Amino acid sequence: MLATVSGSLALLVGLAVMLLPLLASELSRPRDAAWGAVVLLMGLTLVTSADRLTGAPMLAVLCGALLIGRLGNEVLQGRWRMLSPEEQQRLFSLERWQTSLSELFSSSAKAADALSTTSSSLLSAFKGGQRKTSVSKRWVRAEAVSQGNEEQTAPTENGTPESAPSETVVVSSFEEIDQLIEASSPQAG
Repeated sequence: MLATVSGSLALLVGLAVMLLPLLASELSRPRDAAWGAVVLLMGLTLVTSADRLTGAPMLAVLCGALLIGRLGNEVLQGRWRMLSPEEQQRLFSLERWQTSLSELFSSSAKAADALSTTSSSLLSAFKGGQRKTSVSKRWVRAEAVSQGNEEQTAPTENGTPESAPSETVVVSSFEEIDQLIEASSPQAG
């Protein structure tokens, strides 16, 4: 019972330490995420092996948790004292927390979207090899017209032309594109 309660508390504290850069960047430091992960791992271990922790091992775990809590409190107080009075006042404002929470939710949504995209592409790669998507390509090319002898290119059954155009036209502005379109239209001649 005690191991489960202290493990659940460690899970909450570890999550709070990991989210500290997103929620209160004034109080966070670069390695807080790593220490938050360590506390999360400790909490996960306590929750999953609560039935094996009895007697002296449980007393050792409880003393370790108290030491970690005390040292964490000292670190938090030291970081609080390093803040200017304006920063301390800003931490208590409602709009600052609304902004922080909205940033947290937007970053979480982006992470969930990226995770779902990655997992769906991995699942499709494992299930059927390459992902089969229908891609329709539209070939844009200049028509080769010589004196009375027009070169006809008919697409084959897979959509590719039988003969490729002999010359590629390179344009550098939209006006050149408009001129090419007007020159190729049947009404221009």
